[in-house]
Amino acid sequence: MPLDTPLAATDRLFFAELDQAATERLVRAELAGADDGELFLEYRESESVSLDDGRIRGAAFDTSRGFGLRAVAGEAAGYAHSGEISEAALARAAATVRAVQSGHSGTQDVAPQATNQRLYTDSNPLSLLDFAAKTSLLGEIDAFARALDSRVKQVMASLHGEWQAVQILRGDGTRVADIRPLVRLNVAVVVEQDGRRETGSQGLGGRFDYSRVVAPEVWQGAAREALRQALVNLASVPAPAGEMEVVLGPGWPGILLHEAIGHGLEGDFNRKGTSAFAGLLGQRIAAPGVTVVDDGTMPDRRGSLTVDDEGTPSHRTVLIEDGILVGFLQDRQNARLMGVAPTGNGRRQSYAHAPMPRMTNTVMLNGNHAPEEIIRSVKRGLYAVNFGGGQVDITSGKFVFSASEAYLIEDGRLGAPVKGATLIGNGPDSLTKVAMLGNDMALDPGVGTCGKSGQGVPVGVGQPTLKLAGLTVGGTAM
Repeated sequence: MPLDTPLAATDRLFFAELDQAATERLVRAELAGADDGELFLEYRESESVSLDDGRIRGAAFDTSRGFGLRAVAGEAAGYAHSGEISEAALARAAATVRAVQSGHSGTQDVAPQATNQRLYTDSNPLSLLDFAAKTSLLGEIDAFARALDSRVKQVMASLHGEWQAVQILRGDGTRVADIRPLVRLNVAVVVEQDGRRETGSQGLGGRFDYSRVVAPEVWQGAAREALRQALVNLASVPAPAGEMEVVLGPGWPGILLHEAIGHGLEGDFNRKGTSAFAGLLGQRIAAPGVTVVDDGTMPDRRGSLTVDDEGTPSHRTVLIEDGILVGFLQDRQNARLMGVAPTGNGRRQSYAHAPMPRMTNTVMLNGNHAPEEIIRSVKRGLYAVNFGGGQVDITSGKFVFSASEAYLIEDGRLGAPVKGATLIGNGPDSLTKVAMLGNDMALDPGVGTCGKSGQGVPVGVGQPTLKLAGLTVGGTAM
């Protein structure tokens, strides 16, 4: 159990130099005529250590602290930030933000509901291992991966850790705090045979300390998985092209759901009418059986938050229920303008960024088909297990994703692994093509980072095995 509350712990971080009562008076005075707003205080420690080909190639440690002050008036928002937490810096920010309220008389939006729920530990993961232990671990990973197979020619491994403490102060006197750990381990392996080189990688992490990733069975499993993927790619053949049935594997392939569909369900895009889903609330947008939720309340998950960056407790928000669009992801400003409740999805990269509606852990729920049954149902198609990069247009929903691990399906059986397969389609259209849903829903291993408007935040994805009836596959086979 933590020995202190997040509020008390962050008080010591932020009010050693600031006068708490004076800060609260300033926030109350500056937000008095606004519809909403907050003072966001942040302290963050982050580190990374990376190994490449048996040598430590990089090591970094960074400490940052600062604040962001925001006033919201209707659809406008004034935002000022500073890396200096002082009364003078706050006064300068207040003078800047005050302009957005000129001529505006608003009523302060209701404060977020308080929560005592804790979804992850308060402990700082960076204090668990010293630098020597971290570099030793990466060296062990390198030696272990090379010993697994003589075809291993290069090993890359990295360890990342972060500890973030935030406190949010509102004009009505409400104060909310959160302390957020985040760690990640990455392993990549390059293999070579007969002059051909291929790569495989595996990452894992979440909101916990290093003990969850430095256990031998964990990092050895990551090294084995990276090698397995590399060897699969070594045996791959050029991917076919054309329209065909596509089966997506469980877990990480949910990144396609996140990118092609999830962003289009964020409140700002729908309020402004720029989403492909704008105006479709209450209508069928997906095949029967398709249910999609965004759940920021999963313990220890990378995308989870006890409270969001506006102080709203995280929610489990149903977006699509049995194929019907039933909700959007909301921060406080968009929720107020759309006449609905915030969903705990107001997120920001740091104190230097204003919050906006963002996903947390976006998941498609189980169906009732066994994965083997889904594969058997395909005459000729593609089974995509892992994805690399991709692009999506929020307005049209069009997407292009590259599969980093995929297999041919022929007469209901998995065939040869293929290389160079890309999935090309339209998010809203692909939802209607979900023909079978598996009963094996899985979450990604904890590696996702989502970009939007220049801001990156940690996220999670998940889904069961599913079949799409008719998707364009771009390939390299002649």
